[in-house]
Amino acid sequence: MDFKDEIDVDVVAQAGLEKLGYKQEMTRSRGLVQILFTFGLVAPIATSLVGGGPAVIIWGWILVSVLTQALAFSLAEICSKYPTSAGTYYWCYRLASPRTRLLASWINGWLTVAGSWMVDLSAKFATAQLAVAGARIYYSEWNPTALQTYMIFLGVTAVASIFCIFFNRLLPTVDIICACWTGLGIIVISICLSVKAAAGRRSVSFALGNFDPSFSGWTPGWSFFIGLLPVAYTYSAIGMITNMAEEVHNPSEILPKAIVSSIPIGLLTGVVFLLPILFTLPDIATLLQVPSGQPIGVMFTLVMGSRAGGFGLWFIVFGISMFCSISTSCAGSRATWAFARDKAVPFHRCFSKISPYLEDVPVNAYALSTAIQVLVGLVYLGSSAAFNAFAGVAVMCLGASYAMPVALSLMDARRDMRDAPYNLGIFGTVINAVAVLWIIFVIVLFSMPAVIPVTMWSMNYASAVFLGFGLISAVWYIISGQYYYTGPPIQEEPTGSPGYSDSDLH
Repeated sequence: MDFKDEIDVDVVAQAGLEKLGYKQEMTRSRGLVQILFTFGLVAPIATSLVGGGPAVIIWGWILVSVLTQALAFSLAEICSKYPTSAGTYYWCYRLASPRTRLLASWINGWLTVAGSWMVDLSAKFATAQLAVAGARIYYSEWNPTALQTYMIFLGVTAVASIFCIFFNRLLPTVDIICACWTGLGIIVISICLSVKAAAGRRSVSFALGNFDPSFSGWTPGWSFFIGLLPVAYTYSAIGMITNMAEEVHNPSEILPKAIVSSIPIGLLTGVVFLLPILFTLPDIATLLQVPSGQPIGVMFTLVMGSRAGGFGLWFIVFGISMFCSISTSCAGSRATWAFARDKAVPFHRCFSKISPYLEDVPVNAYALSTAIQVLVGLVYLGSSAAFNAFAGVAVMCLGASYAMPVALSLMDARRDMRDAPYNLGIFGTVINAVAVLWIIFVIVLFSMPAVIPVTMWSMNYASAVFLGFGLISAVWYIISGQYYYTGPPIQEEPTGSPGYSDSDLH
Protein backbone atom coordinates (compact mmCIF):
# COMPACT_ATOMS: atom_id res chain seq x y z
CA MET A 1 0.00 0.00 0.00
CA ASP A 2 1.53 3.29 -1.10
CA PHE A 3 1.22 6.61 0.70
CA LYS A 4 -1.80 7.76 -1.35
CA ASP A 5 -3.68 4.53 -0.64
CA GLU A 6 -2.91 4.91 3.07
CA ILE A 7 -4.38 8.42 3.03
CA ASP A 8 -7.50 7.19 1.22
CA VAL A 9 -7.94 4.29 3.62
CA ASP A 10 -7.49 6.58 6.62
CA VAL A 11 -10.18 8.91 5.30
CA VAL A 12 -12.58 5.98 5.04
CA ALA A 13 -11.54 4.81 8.52
CA GLN A 14 -12.19 8.26 9.97
CA ALA A 15 -15.65 8.36 8.42
CA GLY A 16 -16.35 4.87 9.76
CA LEU A 17 -15.24 5.88 13.25
CA GLU A 18 -17.61 8.82 13.16
CA LYS A 19 -20.42 6.40 12.30
CA LEU A 20 -19.53 4.54 15.48
CA GLY A 21 -19.93 7.80 17.43
CA TYR A 22 -16.34 9.00 17.88
CA LYS A 23 -14.13 11.60 16.23
CA GLN A 24 -10.63 10.80 15.05
CA GLU A 25 -8.12 12.07 17.62
CA MET A 26 -5.05 9.93 16.90
CA THR A 27 -2.91 9.44 13.81
CA ARG A 28 -3.28 6.11 12.03
CA SER A 29 0.28 4.85 11.71
CA ARG A 30 0.10 1.10 12.33
CA GLY A 31 -0.31 -1.86 10.02
CA LEU A 32 -0.65 -5.59 10.65
CA VAL A 33 2.93 -6.24 11.81
CA GLN A 34 2.88 -3.32 14.26
CA ILE A 35 -0.09 -4.62 16.28
CA LEU A 36 0.86 -8.26 16.63
CA PHE A 37 1.64 -8.61 20.33
CA THR A 38 4.83 -10.22 21.55
CA PHE A 39 4.15 -13.21 23.78
CA GLY A 40 6.15 -13.80 26.96
CA LEU A 41 7.02 -17.43 26.29
CA VAL A 42 8.97 -18.27 29.45
CA ALA A 43 7.79 -15.85 32.14
CA PRO A 44 5.69 -18.41 34.10
CA ILE A 45 7.36 -21.66 32.96
CA ALA A 46 7.85 -22.84 36.56
CA THR A 47 4.10 -23.40 36.97
CA SER A 48 4.06 -25.78 34.00
CA LEU A 49 6.97 -27.68 35.54
CA VAL A 50 4.99 -27.95 38.78
CA GLY A 51 1.88 -29.03 36.90
CA GLY A 52 3.52 -32.01 35.27
CA GLY A 53 6.59 -31.07 33.27
CA PRO A 54 7.35 -31.69 29.58
CA ALA A 55 4.04 -33.29 28.54
CA VAL A 56 2.08 -30.39 30.01
CA ILE A 57 4.41 -27.80 28.51
CA ILE A 58 4.24 -28.98 24.90
CA TRP A 59 0.75 -30.49 24.65
CA GLY A 60 -0.72 -27.84 26.90
CA TRP A 61 0.68 -25.18 24.60
CA ILE A 62 -0.97 -26.81 21.59
CA LEU A 63 -4.29 -27.45 23.37
CA VAL A 64 -4.66 -23.93 24.73
CA SER A 65 -3.66 -22.46 21.37
CA VAL A 66 -6.45 -24.39 19.64
CA LEU A 67 -9.07 -23.40 22.21
CA THR A 68 -7.94 -19.77 22.23
CA GLN A 69 -8.24 -19.71 18.43
CA ALA A 70 -12.01 -20.02 18.86
CA LEU A 71 -11.95 -16.93 21.06
CA ALA A 72 -9.76 -15.10 18.53
CA PHE A 73 -12.20 -15.89 15.70
CA SER A 74 -15.11 -14.66 17.83
CA LEU A 75 -13.43 -11.38 18.79
CA ALA A 76 -12.24 -10.78 15.22
CA GLU A 77 -15.77 -11.06 13.87
CA ILE A 78 -17.23 -8.50 16.28
CA CYS A 79 -14.19 -6.24 15.93
CA SER A 80 -14.55 -6.14 12.14
CA LYS A 81 -17.96 -4.54 12.57
CA TYR A 82 -17.12 -2.25 15.50
CA PRO A 83 -13.41 -1.31 15.17
CA THR A 84 -12.93 1.22 17.96
CA SER A 85 -10.48 1.60 20.84
CA ALA A 86 -13.47 1.32 23.17
CA GLY A 87 -13.31 -2.37 22.35
CA THR A 88 -15.40 -4.93 24.21
CA TYR A 89 -17.44 -2.52 26.33
CA TYR A 90 -18.58 -0.75 23.16
CA TRP A 91 -19.49 -4.12 21.67
CA CYS A 92 -21.53 -4.98 24.77
CA TYR A 93 -23.46 -1.73 24.43
CA ARG A 94 -24.26 -2.50 20.81
CA LEU A 95 -25.12 -6.16 21.34
CA ALA A 96 -27.08 -6.07 24.62
CA SER A 97 -30.76 -5.21 24.87
CA PRO A 98 -31.69 -1.53 25.43
CA ARG A 99 -32.73 -2.41 28.98
CA THR A 100 -29.39 -3.96 29.99
CA ARG A 101 -26.81 -2.43 27.66
CA LEU A 102 -25.80 0.46 29.91
CA LEU A 103 -24.95 -1.76 32.88
CA ALA A 104 -23.39 -4.42 30.64
CA SER A 105 -21.03 -1.91 29.04
CA TRP A 106 -20.15 -0.39 32.43
CA ILE A 107 -19.26 -3.78 33.93
CA ASN A 108 -17.33 -4.79 30.82
CA GLY A 109 -15.48 -1.49 30.65
CA TRP A 110 -14.18 -1.84 34.18
CA LEU A 111 -13.23 -5.46 33.56
CA THR A 112 -11.29 -4.31 30.50
CA VAL A 113 -9.53 -1.44 32.25
CA ALA A 114 -8.70 -3.38 35.40
CA GLY A 115 -7.52 -6.34 33.34
CA SER A 116 -5.36 -4.11 31.15
CA TRP A 117 -3.76 -2.51 34.19
CA MET A 118 -3.07 -5.85 35.85
CA VAL A 119 -1.73 -7.63 32.77
CA ASP A 120 0.62 -4.69 32.19
CA LEU A 121 1.68 -4.83 35.84
CA SER A 122 2.33 -8.57 35.66
CA ALA A 123 4.28 -8.23 32.38
CA LYS A 124 6.56 -5.62 33.93
CA PHE A 125 7.04 -7.61 37.12
CA ALA A 126 7.84 -10.70 35.05
CA THR A 127 10.46 -8.63 33.25
CA ALA A 128 11.85 -7.51 36.61
CA GLN A 129 12.06 -11.14 37.75
CA LEU A 130 13.82 -12.00 34.50
CA ALA A 131 16.34 -9.26 35.30
CA VAL A 132 16.91 -10.90 38.68
CA ALA A 133 17.38 -14.27 36.96
CA GLY A 134 19.95 -12.71 34.64
CA ALA A 135 21.88 -11.14 37.50
CA ARG A 136 21.93 -14.45 39.37
CA ILE A 137 23.72 -16.10 36.46
CA TYR A 138 26.89 -14.31 37.60
CA TYR A 139 25.92 -13.64 41.22
CA SER A 140 24.25 -16.89 42.24
CA GLU A 141 24.51 -16.11 45.96
CA TRP A 142 22.46 -12.94 45.60
CA ASN A 143 18.91 -13.30 46.86
CA PRO A 144 17.17 -9.99 46.22
CA THR A 145 14.82 -8.61 48.80
CA ALA A 146 11.24 -7.76 47.89
CA LEU A 147 12.20 -4.09 47.90
CA GLN A 148 15.06 -4.67 45.45
CA THR A 149 12.75 -6.57 43.08
CA TYR A 150 10.22 -3.77 43.36
CA MET A 151 12.88 -1.20 42.49
CA ILE A 152 13.81 -3.21 39.39
CA PHE A 153 10.12 -3.22 38.48
CA LEU A 154 10.13 0.58 38.76
CA GLY A 155 13.11 0.66 36.40
CA VAL A 156 11.28 -1.49 33.83
CA THR A 157 8.24 0.76 34.19
CA ALA A 158 10.39 3.86 33.62
CA VAL A 159 11.93 2.44 30.43
CA ALA A 160 8.53 1.42 29.04
CA SER A 161 7.12 4.85 29.91
CA ILE A 162 9.94 6.69 28.15
CA PHE A 163 9.23 4.78 24.94
CA CYS A 164 5.44 5.10 25.16
CA ILE A 165 5.39 8.81 26.02
CA PHE A 166 8.39 10.40 24.32
CA PHE A 167 8.92 8.04 21.39
CA ASN A 168 5.33 7.21 20.53
CA ARG A 169 5.88 8.15 16.89
CA LEU A 170 8.67 5.57 16.68
CA LEU A 171 6.66 2.74 18.27
CA PRO A 172 5.56 1.26 14.90
CA THR A 173 9.27 0.93 14.03
CA VAL A 174 9.96 -0.49 17.50
CA ASP A 175 7.23 -3.06 16.86
CA ILE A 176 8.95 -4.18 13.65
CA ILE A 177 12.27 -4.45 15.51
CA CYS A 178 10.45 -6.48 18.16
CA ALA A 179 9.09 -8.91 15.55
CA CYS A 180 12.57 -9.39 14.06
CA TRP A 181 14.19 -9.73 17.49
CA THR A 182 11.62 -12.34 18.55
CA GLY A 183 11.81 -14.42 15.38
CA LEU A 184 15.59 -14.41 15.09
CA GLY A 185 16.04 -14.78 18.84
CA ILE A 186 13.93 -17.92 19.02
CA ILE A 187 15.90 -19.43 16.13
CA VAL A 188 19.21 -18.62 17.84
CA ILE A 189 18.05 -20.05 21.16
CA SER A 190 16.75 -23.22 19.53
CA ILE A 191 19.98 -23.83 17.63
CA CYS A 192 22.24 -23.09 20.62
CA LEU A 193 20.32 -25.36 22.99
CA SER A 194 20.13 -28.18 20.45
CA VAL A 195 23.83 -28.04 19.63
CA LYS A 196 25.24 -27.56 23.14
CA ALA A 197 23.03 -29.68 25.44
CA ALA A 198 25.65 -29.57 28.22
CA ALA A 199 23.16 -30.93 30.78
CA GLY A 200 22.48 -33.98 28.63
CA ARG A 201 19.88 -34.92 26.04
CA ARG A 202 16.42 -36.23 26.76
CA SER A 203 14.64 -39.01 24.91
CA VAL A 204 11.59 -38.43 22.73
CA SER A 205 9.44 -40.21 25.31
CA PHE A 206 10.62 -37.80 28.02
CA ALA A 207 10.40 -34.59 25.97
CA LEU A 208 6.92 -35.35 24.64
CA GLY A 209 5.46 -37.67 27.23
CA ASN A 210 7.00 -37.25 30.69
CA PHE A 211 4.30 -36.29 33.17
CA ASP A 212 4.98 -35.98 36.89
CA PRO A 213 2.19 -34.33 38.93
CA SER A 214 3.90 -34.94 42.28
CA PHE A 215 5.19 -31.37 42.60
CA SER A 216 1.67 -29.90 42.59
CA GLY A 217 0.03 -32.37 44.99
CA TRP A 218 -3.11 -32.45 42.84
CA THR A 219 -4.55 -35.51 41.18
CA PRO A 220 -2.96 -36.15 37.74
CA GLY A 221 -5.96 -34.84 35.77
CA TRP A 222 -6.26 -31.55 37.59
CA SER A 223 -2.50 -31.13 37.80
CA PHE A 224 -2.40 -31.17 33.99
CA PHE A 225 -4.92 -28.31 33.94
CA ILE A 226 -2.88 -26.39 36.51
CA GLY A 227 0.03 -26.67 34.09
CA LEU A 228 -2.08 -24.83 31.50
CA LEU A 229 -2.03 -21.64 33.57
CA PRO A 230 1.12 -20.17 31.95
CA VAL A 231 -0.20 -20.71 28.42
CA ALA A 232 -3.59 -19.20 29.23
CA TYR A 233 -1.78 -16.22 30.76
CA THR A 234 0.41 -15.88 27.67
CA TYR A 235 -2.63 -15.51 25.38
CA SER A 236 -4.64 -13.33 27.77
CA ALA A 237 -3.82 -10.06 25.99
CA ILE A 238 -5.01 -10.97 22.48
CA GLY A 239 -8.08 -8.74 22.83
CA MET A 240 -5.97 -5.73 23.82
CA ILE A 241 -5.11 -5.39 20.15
CA THR A 242 -8.51 -3.72 19.74
CA ASN A 243 -7.44 -0.88 22.04
CA MET A 244 -5.12 0.26 19.24
CA ALA A 245 -7.97 0.36 16.69
CA GLU A 246 -7.97 4.11 16.18
CA GLU A 247 -4.27 4.13 15.30
CA VAL A 248 -4.51 1.39 12.66
CA HIS A 249 -4.88 1.71 8.89
CA ASN A 250 -8.00 -0.02 7.55
CA PRO A 251 -9.02 -1.40 10.97
CA SER A 252 -12.00 -3.48 9.82
CA GLU A 253 -9.59 -5.70 7.90
CA ILE A 254 -6.29 -5.30 9.76
CA LEU A 255 -7.60 -5.84 13.32
CA PRO A 256 -9.38 -9.16 12.62
CA LYS A 257 -6.31 -10.43 10.75
CA ALA A 258 -4.08 -9.44 13.67
CA ILE A 259 -6.30 -11.09 16.29
CA VAL A 260 -6.78 -14.31 14.32
CA SER A 261 -3.18 -14.66 13.12
CA SER A 262 -1.67 -13.98 16.55
CA ILE A 263 -2.62 -17.48 17.73
CA PRO A 264 -1.00 -19.60 14.98
CA ILE A 265 2.06 -17.33 15.14
CA GLY A 266 2.19 -17.86 18.91
CA LEU A 267 1.66 -21.62 18.46
CA LEU A 268 4.46 -21.92 15.93
CA THR A 269 6.99 -19.79 17.80
CA GLY A 270 6.10 -21.56 21.04
CA VAL A 271 6.66 -25.04 19.63
CA VAL A 272 9.94 -24.01 17.97
CA PHE A 273 11.09 -22.45 21.24
CA LEU A 274 9.89 -25.17 23.62
CA LEU A 275 10.97 -28.36 21.86
CA PRO A 276 14.74 -27.71 22.15
CA ILE A 277 14.22 -26.84 25.81
CA LEU A 278 12.36 -30.09 26.48
CA PHE A 279 14.98 -32.20 24.69
CA THR A 280 17.78 -30.60 26.76
CA LEU A 281 15.90 -29.95 30.00
CA PRO A 282 18.03 -30.10 33.19
CA ASP A 283 16.76 -31.75 36.36
CA ILE A 284 13.29 -30.34 37.10
CA ALA A 285 13.72 -30.43 40.88
CA THR A 286 16.84 -28.26 40.54
CA LEU A 287 14.99 -25.70 38.46
CA LEU A 288 12.09 -25.52 40.92
CA GLN A 289 14.48 -24.79 43.81
CA VAL A 290 15.52 -21.43 42.34
CA PRO A 291 14.67 -18.87 45.08
CA SER A 292 13.32 -16.22 42.72
CA GLY A 293 10.82 -18.63 41.16
CA GLN A 294 12.18 -17.80 37.69
CA PRO A 295 14.44 -20.68 36.59
CA ILE A 296 15.24 -19.47 33.07
CA GLY A 297 18.73 -18.16 33.93
CA VAL A 298 19.74 -21.36 35.70
CA MET A 299 18.24 -23.50 32.93
CA PHE A 300 20.08 -21.71 30.12
CA THR A 301 23.36 -21.76 32.05
CA LEU A 302 23.13 -25.50 32.72
CA VAL A 303 22.20 -26.34 29.13
CA MET A 304 24.87 -24.07 27.60
CA GLY A 305 27.53 -25.23 30.07
CA SER A 306 28.79 -21.69 30.78
CA ARG A 307 27.64 -18.49 32.34
CA ALA A 308 28.41 -16.51 29.21
CA GLY A 309 26.32 -18.83 27.07
CA GLY A 310 23.45 -18.77 29.54
CA PHE A 311 23.57 -15.01 29.81
CA GLY A 312 23.53 -14.60 26.02
CA LEU A 313 20.34 -16.64 25.66
CA TRP A 314 18.83 -14.95 28.72
CA PHE A 315 19.43 -11.56 27.11
CA ILE A 316 17.35 -12.55 24.08
CA VAL A 317 14.43 -13.55 26.29
CA PHE A 318 14.80 -10.43 28.42
CA GLY A 319 14.60 -8.30 25.26
CA ILE A 320 11.37 -10.07 24.22
CA SER A 321 9.91 -9.45 27.66
CA MET A 322 10.90 -5.78 27.56
CA PHE A 323 9.22 -5.35 24.18
CA CYS A 324 6.14 -7.05 25.62
CA SER A 325 6.10 -4.57 28.52
CA ILE A 326 6.15 -1.64 26.09
CA SER A 327 3.28 -3.13 24.09
CA THR A 328 1.05 -3.78 27.11
CA SER A 329 1.82 -0.32 28.52
CA CYS A 330 0.76 1.33 25.28
CA ALA A 331 -2.43 -0.72 24.89
CA GLY A 332 -3.34 -0.31 28.57
CA SER A 333 -3.15 3.47 28.33
CA ARG A 334 -5.46 3.40 25.29
CA ALA A 335 -8.01 1.28 27.15
CA THR A 336 -7.96 3.78 30.03
CA TRP A 337 -8.24 6.75 27.67
CA ALA A 338 -11.15 5.23 25.72
CA PHE A 339 -13.16 4.50 28.88
CA ALA A 340 -12.45 7.99 30.23
CA ARG A 341 -13.63 9.43 26.89
CA ASP A 342 -17.05 7.89 27.62
CA LYS A 343 -17.13 9.48 31.10
CA ALA A 344 -16.76 6.23 33.03
CA VAL A 345 -13.51 7.04 34.86
CA PRO A 346 -13.22 9.49 37.78
CA PHE A 347 -12.05 12.92 36.56
CA HIS A 348 -12.81 11.76 33.03
CA ARG A 349 -12.23 15.21 31.51
CA CYS A 350 -8.60 15.04 32.59
CA PHE A 351 -7.92 11.45 31.61
CA SER A 352 -9.62 11.65 28.21
CA LYS A 353 -7.26 14.34 26.91
CA ILE A 354 -4.66 13.78 24.22
CA SER A 355 -1.47 15.70 24.93
CA PRO A 356 -1.13 18.81 22.74
CA TYR A 357 2.65 18.65 23.12
CA LEU A 358 3.26 14.92 22.63
CA GLU A 359 1.54 13.77 19.46
CA ASP A 360 -1.07 11.01 19.88
CA VAL A 361 -0.20 10.26 23.51
CA PRO A 362 -2.96 10.17 26.15
CA VAL A 363 -0.42 11.21 28.78
CA ASN A 364 -2.89 11.62 31.62
CA ALA A 365 -4.46 8.22 31.01
CA TYR A 366 -1.00 6.68 30.78
CA ALA A 367 -0.02 8.35 34.07
CA LEU A 368 -3.17 7.01 35.76
CA SER A 369 -2.53 3.48 34.52
CA THR A 370 1.11 3.60 35.62
CA ALA A 371 0.37 5.18 39.02
CA ILE A 372 -2.15 2.46 39.86
CA GLN A 373 0.32 -0.24 38.87
CA VAL A 374 3.08 1.31 40.97
CA LEU A 375 0.75 1.45 43.98
CA VAL A 376 -0.55 -2.09 43.52
CA GLY A 377 3.04 -3.25 43.12
CA LEU A 378 3.65 -2.22 46.72
CA VAL A 379 1.61 -5.27 47.74
CA TYR A 380 4.65 -7.34 46.75
CA LEU A 381 6.57 -5.83 49.65
CA GLY A 382 4.10 -7.33 52.08
CA SER A 383 3.19 -10.62 50.43
CA SER A 384 4.38 -12.13 47.16
CA ALA A 385 1.48 -14.60 47.32
CA ALA A 386 -1.09 -11.80 47.49
CA PHE A 387 0.69 -9.97 44.70
CA ASN A 388 0.68 -13.05 42.45
CA ALA A 389 -3.11 -12.90 42.59
CA PHE A 390 -3.01 -9.81 40.40
CA ALA A 391 -1.53 -11.82 37.53
CA GLY A 392 -4.41 -14.26 37.85
CA VAL A 393 -7.01 -11.54 38.12
CA ALA A 394 -5.66 -9.96 34.92
CA VAL A 395 -6.57 -13.14 33.02
CA MET A 396 -9.93 -13.38 34.76
CA CYS A 397 -10.89 -9.76 34.07
CA LEU A 398 -9.77 -9.76 30.45
CA GLY A 399 -11.27 -13.20 29.85
CA ALA A 400 -14.64 -12.13 31.24
CA SER A 401 -14.53 -8.94 29.16
CA TYR A 402 -13.93 -11.02 26.01
CA ALA A 403 -16.65 -13.56 26.81
CA MET A 404 -19.40 -11.02 27.50
CA PRO A 405 -19.91 -9.62 23.97
CA VAL A 406 -19.54 -13.11 22.45
CA ALA A 407 -22.18 -14.46 24.85
CA LEU A 408 -24.49 -11.51 24.12
CA SER A 409 -24.15 -12.18 20.41
CA LEU A 410 -25.04 -15.84 20.98
CA MET A 411 -28.06 -14.91 23.09
CA ASP A 412 -29.32 -12.80 20.18
CA ALA A 413 -28.82 -15.72 17.76
CA ARG A 414 -25.89 -13.79 16.21
CA ARG A 415 -28.29 -11.55 14.30
CA ASP A 416 -26.02 -8.51 14.63
CA MET A 417 -23.10 -10.40 13.07
CA ARG A 418 -24.82 -11.22 9.78
CA ASP A 419 -23.26 -8.21 8.06
CA ALA A 420 -19.89 -8.31 9.84
CA PRO A 421 -17.05 -7.85 7.30
CA TYR A 422 -15.18 -10.78 8.89
CA ASN A 423 -17.97 -13.34 9.16
CA LEU A 424 -17.77 -16.79 10.71
CA GLY A 425 -20.76 -18.02 8.72
CA ILE A 426 -22.44 -21.29 9.66
CA PHE A 427 -19.66 -22.17 12.08
CA GLY A 428 -20.15 -19.01 14.14
CA THR A 429 -22.47 -20.48 16.77
CA VAL A 430 -20.18 -23.43 17.54
CA ILE A 431 -17.04 -21.28 17.56
CA ASN A 432 -18.66 -18.69 19.85
CA ALA A 433 -19.91 -21.39 22.24
CA VAL A 434 -16.45 -22.99 22.49
CA ALA A 435 -14.93 -19.56 23.17
CA VAL A 436 -17.34 -18.75 26.00
CA LEU A 437 -17.02 -22.19 27.63
CA TRP A 438 -13.23 -21.98 27.44
CA ILE A 439 -13.18 -18.59 29.18
CA ILE A 440 -15.48 -19.88 31.93
CA PHE A 441 -13.09 -22.78 32.51
CA VAL A 442 -10.07 -20.46 32.53
CA ILE A 443 -11.68 -18.25 35.18
CA VAL A 444 -12.29 -21.30 37.37
CA LEU A 445 -8.75 -22.51 36.73
CA PHE A 446 -7.18 -19.21 37.77
CA SER A 447 -9.18 -19.28 40.99
CA MET A 448 -7.45 -22.47 42.16
CA PRO A 449 -4.11 -22.74 44.00
CA ALA A 450 -1.25 -24.18 41.93
CA VAL A 451 -0.10 -26.52 44.70
CA ILE A 452 -1.67 -28.31 47.66
CA PRO A 453 -1.80 -28.51 50.58
CA VAL A 454 -2.57 -24.82 50.65
CA THR A 455 -0.66 -22.46 52.93
CA MET A 456 -0.92 -18.72 53.31
CA TRP A 457 2.01 -18.48 50.85
CA SER A 458 0.55 -20.79 48.20
CA MET A 459 -3.05 -19.64 48.51
CA ASN A 460 -4.55 -18.18 45.34
CA TYR A 461 -6.22 -14.88 46.18
CA ALA A 462 -7.19 -14.09 42.56
CA SER A 463 -10.90 -14.75 43.05
CA ALA A 464 -10.99 -12.43 46.07
CA VAL A 465 -9.22 -9.67 44.15
CA PHE A 466 -11.53 -10.25 41.17
CA LEU A 467 -14.58 -9.81 43.37
CA GLY A 468 -12.93 -6.79 44.98
CA PHE A 469 -12.56 -5.08 41.62
CA GLY A 470 -16.22 -5.87 40.92
CA LEU A 471 -17.26 -4.34 44.24
CA ILE A 472 -15.27 -1.16 43.59
CA SER A 473 -16.86 -0.88 40.13
CA ALA A 474 -20.35 -1.31 41.60
CA VAL A 475 -19.77 1.27 44.33
CA TRP A 476 -18.44 3.78 41.80
CA TYR A 477 -21.49 3.21 39.61
CA ILE A 478 -23.77 4.00 42.54
CA ILE A 479 -21.75 7.08 43.51
CA SER A 480 -21.12 8.53 40.07
CA GLY A 481 -21.62 6.24 37.11
CA GLN A 482 -25.40 6.24 37.14
CA TYR A 483 -25.37 10.03 36.87
CA TYR A 484 -22.62 10.58 34.29
CA TYR A 485 -22.24 7.38 32.29
CA THR A 486 -24.63 7.22 29.37
CA GLY A 487 -22.73 4.65 27.35
CA PRO A 488 -20.80 5.08 24.11
CA PRO A 489 -22.15 7.86 21.83
CA ILE A 490 -23.48 5.53 19.15
CA GLN A 491 -25.29 6.69 16.07
CA GLU A 492 -28.03 4.26 15.12
CA GLU A 493 -28.17 3.35 11.45
CA PRO A 494 -31.27 1.97 9.73
CA THR A 495 -29.33 -0.34 7.40
CA GLY A 496 -25.80 -1.46 6.63
CA SER A 497 -22.87 -2.29 8.78
CA PRO A 498 -20.93 0.32 10.72
CA GLY A 499 -17.78 -1.61 9.86
CA TYR A 500 -15.55 -0.11 7.24
CA SER A 501 -12.75 -1.34 5.06
CA ASP A 502 -10.67 -0.71 2.02
CA SER A 503 -13.49 -2.00 -0.17
CA ASP A 504 -15.48 1.13 0.64
CA LEU A 505 -13.12 3.02 -1.66
CA HIS A 506 -14.39 1.26 -4.75
